[in-house]
Amino acid sequence: MKKDLKDIKLSVIIPCYNEKKTIQKVIHSIRECGIPNTEIIIVDDCSTDGTSKLLKTEVCHKVEKIIYHKVNRGKGAALRRGFQEATGDLVVVQDADLEYDPKDFLKLVQPFIEGRADADVVYGSRYARSEKYMIKHFYHSMGNKFLTFLSNLFTDLALTDMETCYKMFKRELIQSIPIEEERFGFEPEITAKIAKRFCRIYEVPITYYPRSYAQGKKIGFKDGLRAIYCILKYNVFDIK
Repeated sequence: MKKDLKDIKLSVIIPCYNEKKTIQKVIHSIRECGIPNTEIIIVDDCSTDGTSKLLKTEVCHKVEKIIYHKVNRGKGAALRRGFQEATGDLVVVQDADLEYDPKDFLKLVQPFIEGRADADVVYGSRYARSEKYMIKHFYHSMGNKFLTFLSNLFTDLALTDMETCYKMFKRELIQSIPIEEERFGFEPEITAKIAKRFCRIYEVPITYYPRSYAQGKKIGFKDGLRAIYCILKYNVFDIK
């Protein structure tokens, strides 16, 4: 891996579904993140709120690539396609809402470029407190922490936030891993698979601004149950 920030190319994959109000602000924030060479790839997952039209008219000239799904397939499916298209040295996931701040990319990239680190994957943790942290709803926070605990039991990792959006990978690594989950099961699936490969995994604190379900948050109770299923499936029963 190159050791100078200016020589790093970062591919930012944005799975997008009904985010007309925030997508342009997210793109602007990525361009201002402090990493000079960024490639933005948006996967529109069959949005129905006018996002697709906005992407075609206002956003298409501001990003490197936009992919349109003809049917809604889920976050995992969108990421799978986006990872395939990435050309950067590093690849990071960016949700299309405003819960995560792309300025934290500078924190995420450090374990890749520091001489003693040599990371394969870096997680941005919402629970390793940084200087800016908006307090989350109690039950949602406890759900995330329980899933992280359960995942850690099987992977033998000491993560504080398995469910975080911010995961940064070496491109060759993420493109070599088959992703099966269509929706939010991607998080425990990818964690199990990189653990089985004995990847060098780091975790850094990030800022976080959670939104409510009234503001458009999409993950729900059924996704939590699916996450438990995925933790068991990919750690215990999946021998690939």
